[in-house]
Amino acid sequence: MKRKILVILSNRLNPSQNARYVELDCDDKGNILKEHPLRRQPREPLYHEVWESDEGRMDLSSSYRMKRKYRHPLEMRK
Repeated sequence: MKRKILVILSNRLNPSQNARYVELDCDDKGNILKEHPLRRQPREPLYHEVWESDEGRMDLSSSYRMKRKYRHPLEMRK
């Protein structure tokens, strides 16, 4: 079963900087199969998990600290 994960890359030190959104397609073990950068914030709850990195790095490969956001508005209801 494939899972869709939303990653929000933001900057807590400069809140005026726009956040970037990345959609990941993963398998059951958590291996990343595909990575899609999104142009804007999604509007509908389509994701199995939502993760956020607020360290100011704007690339997923350079980010190392991420936090899971439970009950996020963009997370699917089970």
